[in-house]
Amino acid sequence: MTKWTVNCSLLYTGLPLLERPAAAAADGFTAVEFWWPWPVAVPDDREVEAFVRAVEDAGVHLSGLNFFAGDMPGGDRGVVSWPGRSQELLENIPVVAAIGERLGCRAFNALYGNRIDGADPVGQDELAVEMLTACAKGVPGTVLLEPISGAPRYPLLTAADAVAVLDRVGQGTGLLADFYHLAVNGDDVPAVIARHAARIAHVQIADAPGRGAPGEGELPLRRWIDDVHAAGYDGYVGLEYRSEGPGAFAWLPRDERAATSK
Repeated sequence: MTKWTVNCSLLYTGLPLLERPAAAAADGFTAVEFWWPWPVAVPDDREVEAFVRAVEDAGVHLSGLNFFAGDMPGGDRGVVSWPGRSQELLENIPVVAAIGERLGCRAFNALYGNRIDGADPVGQDELAVEMLTACAKGVPGTVLLEPISGAPRYPLLTAADAVAVLDRVGQGTGLLADFYHLAVNGDDVPAVIARHAARIAHVQIADAPGRGAPGEGELPLRRWIDDVHAAGYDGYVGLEYRSEGPGAFAWLPRDERAATSK
């Protein structure tokens, strides 16, 4: 049985952030994931405490958390490879780790970062390896690296792009295979599963076009999920799509929403 987890940074956006874990629980889910919940790398201790308490009080498991990624609404897509912002990331790592320890989270997504005007791409890539290594050493679990779409200056578009970086970093890292992003970028998702199954440490889904719920587009998401399970993946599948209202999860029967294990 697939272990579903709800991305509460793209779903339940009509609710305050701290109310979203409880909303997911009310809809029958037992696991949630979040992008970095704050606009700064090091939020106030009281904000962190409130976030942890919201997840605990909802009775759900935090299955995934992003590192600080800059101004996401403004177009930033991570600071891992961004010269001049390494200190922010280094200060963010222990905060991420502390949340992970308290909530049992073992998957941490580090967005690579856009290409920066005036910065040497080779130098950015060297910095990324250094920072990803620091992330992997600093958190109690796996650091994920993700190809994404819709960000013209983000250099990791395919699974092969991300795996090439992971090969340089080594232990404590894995591929985040978001089937939506891979498909939109033209990657061959069945081939990715066949070639990189051993490297896939987390899966996310949305349908395309539109990044909506499964069944709203044209992607064979159920088949790809079956394929990745058949290849040995037994982790969570993150629901990272845009949909609001009572029909957001109509495609998934309620009795299938609870993860069977952590």
